[in-house]
Amino acid sequence: MPADFLTQLDMATPGCTIKDSFATLDLASNGFIELFHAQWIHRPAGLPAPGTSALRAERVSTAARLHDWQVAWHGGDGTPDVFRPALLDDPSVRVLALYDGEVLSGGVVLNRSAGVVGLSNLFAVDGIDVDAVWSSAITAAADHFPGLPLVGYEHGDDLAHALAGGFAAIGPLRVWLHDA
Repeated sequence: MPADFLTQLDMATPGCTIKDSFATLDLASNGFIELFHAQWIHRPAGLPAPGTSALRAERVSTAARLHDWQVAWHGGDGTPDVFRPALLDDPSVRVLALYDGEVLSGGVVLNRSAGVVGLSNLFAVDGIDVDAVWSSAITAAADHFPGLPLVGYEHGDDLAHALAGGFAAIGPLRVWLHDA
């Protein structure tokens, strides 16, 4: 099965990755290492947010604010420039900054597609209650895209926080990195 698509990939360029959406592939013999194993998550529409959070969600709408958001998401120095300002013009995407007063305390990306809202890149700045960030992100998703279920994938401590926030694990996935 991997032979069907591996020939179409640029595996010579560093950073070649594959998301194995059902965790069914073994790509180790093709020079890939498992970057991480995760769980797809789902949260039905209409569930109330777990607890209340004092964090205020604000849509990121300028390149300068996106840069600040990206630095906070990455954690500081050497921030990769992966979130392009054109993303802010896409009506199906919301990049949200979560503030405690005027302090950027976390963030999330919401992506509306056919019948669901994808939740990704959720982060809490060091020292901020991660469950409060999840609660604010869930509330913001319901405000921006009412009546739609939330989906995404998480692993490790982030998966535990998602489950505590009313998500259910619905299946495995893996992300593979080519070991160039």
